[in-house]
Amino acid sequence: MDTLTESAAATASTPAAASPAAALRKLYFLRFAFAAAWAALLLTTAGTLTTLTTLTAVLLVAYPLFDVGCAVADLRSARPEGRPVCGLYVNAALSTLTAAGLAVAATSGIPAVLRVWGAWAITAGLVQLAVGVARRGLGGQWAMIASGGISTLAGASFVARAGGADASLSALAGYAFLGGVFFLVSALRLGRTGGAAKG
Repeated sequence: MDTLTESAAATASTPAAASPAAALRKLYFLRFAFAAAWAALLLTTAGTLTTLTTLTAVLLVAYPLFDVGCAVADLRSARPEGRPVCGLYVNAALSTLTAAGLAVAATSGIPAVLRVWGAWAITAGLVQLAVGVARRGLGGQWAMIASGGISTLAGASFVARAGGADASLSALAGYAFLGGVFFLVSALRLGRTGGAAKG
């Protein structure tokens, strides 16, 4: 939910575009696997999820850094095909800033982490939503539109929760896993339709 990805729908109709579509599908599967593993690790290593350990802080910073890596991989696939890459650059910049912000916030406690993560979810979600809507005619964008909208709402809830007495990291695990599910759905659609399905 926190990552803007480029659609392969516009280029998958030709044999030359099969490779970019396959690369995008692999990237989606990788993102799902990482999100699921990350969420499980966060839940099992963060104890009560109301205190920050060193391992928890490392996990928090690792998530947006992985997002940057995925954006770079997507850029390498998108540029040769002439697909728009502006959103990927914006996403990579947001995720890089978030990683740095989380590293600092982790020294201040859970509320600070939730505020930084919430700001990231809101901004990245808005970018993802806007690009998904703009590309809805290309096909295969509904999952990205839904993911962007949910990310924006979730981010606002994280910021609001940061001010509460029961602030914890549990919601971040659910957020990451749900985002991974959207990537899994997109990967499965690419596999079933060759990336050319509408919707």
